Amino acid sequence: MKKIEDVLAGRQDNYILPFFWQHGEDESTLRDYMEKMQSTGIQAVCVESRPHPDFVGDKWWRDMDIILDEARKRSMKVWILDDSHFPTGYAVGKIKSDFPHLQKSFLKTHQQDFAGPLKHASFLVKWAAPHPGDRIIGVIAAKKQNMDEVDTDTLIDISQYLHDGKVYWDLPEGEWRIFTLVQTFYGGEKETEGYLNPIVPEATQVLIDTVYEAHWQHYEADFGSTIAGFFSDEPRFGNMHGAFGSIGRFDMVLPWRDDMLDLLKPLLSGEVLRLLPLLSVDGGAQAHNVRYAYMNLVSQLYADHFTGKLGGWCRSHGVEYIGHLIEDNNAHARLGYGTGHFYRGLWEQDMSGIDVVLHQIMPGMDRGTFKSFTSKGWDGEFFHYGLAKMGASLGHIDPKKKGRTMCEVYGAYGWGEGLKLMKWITDHMLVRGVNYFVPHAFSPKPFPDPDCPPHFYADGKDPQFRYMHILMQYMNRMSHLLTDGIHIAQAAILYHAEAEWSGDYMLFQKPARELTQHQIEFDIVPADTLVDAIVTDGQLVVNSERFACVVIPYAEALPYSLLTALGDGLDQGLRVFFVGGFPERSSEGSGAETVLDKIRQHKNSRLVSLETIAEKLRDEGIYEINVSDHQPYLRYYHYQQADGDVFMFFNEHPYESMTSSIDIPLSGNVYEYDALANQLVQLDSGVHPAGTTLSLTLSAYESKVFIFNSRLDEKLVSMSTPKTNLSDATTMIIEGKWKVSLASAEQYPHFGEQIELKELVNLATPDLYPEFVGTVRYQIDFEVTAMPKQARLALGQAYEVAEVWINGHSVGSRICPPYDFDVTKALVPGINTLVIEVTNTLVKEQADFLSQYLLQEPTGLIGPVQLTMQP
Repeated sequence: MKKIEDVLAGRQDNYILPFFWQHGEDESTLRDYMEKMQSTGIQAVCVESRPHPDFVGDKWWRDMDIILDEARKRSMKVWILDDSHFPTGYAVGKIKSDFPHLQKSFLKTHQQDFAGPLKHASFLVKWAAPHPGDRIIGVIAAKKQNMDEVDTDTLIDISQYLHDGKVYWDLPEGEWRIFTLVQTFYGGEKETEGYLNPIVPEATQVLIDTVYEAHWQHYEADFGSTIAGFFSDEPRFGNMHGAFGSIGRFDMVLPWRDDMLDLLKPLLSGEVLRLLPLLSVDGGAQAHNVRYAYMNLVSQLYADHFTGKLGGWCRSHGVEYIGHLIEDNNAHARLGYGTGHFYRGLWEQDMSGIDVVLHQIMPGMDRGTFKSFTSKGWDGEFFHYGLAKMGASLGHIDPKKKGRTMCEVYGAYGWGEGLKLMKWITDHMLVRGVNYFVPHAFSPKPFPDPDCPPHFYADGKDPQFRYMHILMQYMNRMSHLLTDGIHIAQAAILYHAEAEWSGDYMLFQKPARELTQHQIEFDIVPADTLVDAIVTDGQLVVNSERFACVVIPYAEALPYSLLTALGDGLDQGLRVFFVGGFPERSSEGSGAETVLDKIRQHKNSRLVSLETIAEKLRDEGIYEINVSDHQPYLRYYHYQQADGDVFMFFNEHPYESMTSSIDIPLSGNVYEYDALANQLVQLDSGVHPAGTTLSLTLSAYESKVFIFNSRLDEKLVSMSTPKTNLSDATTMIIEGKWKVSLASAEQYPHFGEQIELKELVNLATPDLYPEFVGTVRYQIDFEVTAMPKQARLALGQAYEVAEVWINGHSVGSRICPPYDFDVTKALVPGINTLVIEVTNTLVKEQADFLSQYLLQEPTGLIGPVQLTMQP
């Protein structure tokens, strides 16, 4: 297989483009950091302008000249973050200063309640529009049903009675609500005041003129060569602060533009103004129909006039456009932090993109909401079972993305995040299909930079930096294997955005969790894509992906076009599983009775509960691999290259090992690939006519890769002895007096005064070295009386990077569990000298704000250290 041949020969491509924060540092610092990045195996950089004092000014061009010169010399690629402030959309302040009419515009619904009847009544509504530029576009009245609901039959437009800030109208009997509809620039989140209106193309053009064109004018010759493209960071509607801007469920102003009433008319049968209050107040099914029409329009306007416009400019100038939105806590299908629809919001980018920051994904924190950096907590179920699958699915189904999904990783976890946790997060992403990475971040500011640590290298203070190449090379090798092929999955789960806009709904990650924990592979597919997909031989075909079924999380209503497509698919043999109930109506509100009846009664429709969805799919043969026992923390990913198949397995449990037999319906030559060591071993057991049975043992944090259907040159296969079952071997615990010494990152490899420990203990205790940061060196002698055929050394608990020497010979480094080493060739008869160096993170010294949300681990080697020998 060409891909495995590439990685074994060190010819893998680059899949890493870390943020390189700019503050206006001197030339030597910028060049030094470019060298440090490349030394780890990184061949690209994303230049982040946010902290720079003079973005697109003279000082910026000076710094870019230096970075680009260094990149050309090193054959590195450069990406450019596309604004001076976070998030993207500030346009270097030009909107606020020069184009205020193009800043974000909103619809505000001002509400007043009155009791009638009263003839000749009047209502003071001028206070609904108190700001300069505010414009009342209508006044609507409706009879109240309760605090949050109106009788939609009583909605009446009383705009004609508005005069000089007062409405003169005979108030009927009962309790009535007066809705004053105001177009305004005010009421959105404070953090993005003065930002461009992303649903107006002229506003996005200001960003293009100010940032994109400016870089083109300076570096046209580098576009498409050294300059790879631009990166947008978390653009959004910003009509409210936070992730909970679900239409009709949160009181907020709404994204707007001058001609929105006209744009909504064809979606609402010509009547718009009278129905607008239903965007903010309950009104039964009719309110959901109005909300669907609005969200369907505004999310498409964003896709066309923001992402589409920027993506089109980049492609016409020979570069690519990438980045990510805010997906946090289900914001991806909402307003506020979101853009209404994850897939539409990123469709015109050249890679799919997500990010993970601020402890959003933590080992073991997958069961529900957990307290962390945010007061409302993180939705662990979404971050563990939804986020990466959603991102990778877009990379799979959109042809222009070429199977590429990027994740901004590691950022703002605090100095307590080391290579061990980074490796776990990396595997979490890889095993779900993410194959490009933006590590966050290299900051050349003098240490310690308090801005969202950890920072790599950290002005030479990071004790783990000398091992960072292990993780980066691993990341590039694995990404290379999982790119340019086809993801193999059994199910397509419907993305829930339209359902959320249309009524009661189930989050897509609910069934995603069930399938994940039962090793049934899937993609998350939006309604837009399902409508255009084809069904062949009873399978849904999207781009190169083929799915044996579609899973529909409960939706009270779905778009008519989707319902029709599902009905057609059922007729063509596609099995559709409805979780928790069938849809009751279309999102548009009418005309779907016939197709809904067809769906309910069709022989290929399945009504299942959330708890039984995985079982039902397996009952119908919709699965690929069989696991001998229930392993809820086992993750797998099957990626098919033209000349072979790659299977990745990962144990996501934070502490426990797992052992199972895995049946895979592929046979022939089977190889195990160790991407950390870059070694390949051919397996000689487990293959049978029906496929292959793997005996899989994974410690916590461990992943394994298997290559199928590929005949490789014997010269590529490692001659080292594969791990064998050492059940008949002898095990000795290495113990006694340990000679221990310490060195900081700057002192290493020169260690301080040596002490002796009679047993291995946590060094980060009040009476030992609670604030020590660096490397702890352990030395001890042990005796081997008879030379073994095979020997392995296990360190037990180590915190957290470990490097081992026996008799002066290095036997390897480990950045995470299992801390297990093949020491067969290093042993000698008689006395052997063992040296173990264990390197921790900077948190013991820094104890920064962000690290309070990380579990503080011990320092040093805890053990037990065991030598297992096969006679």
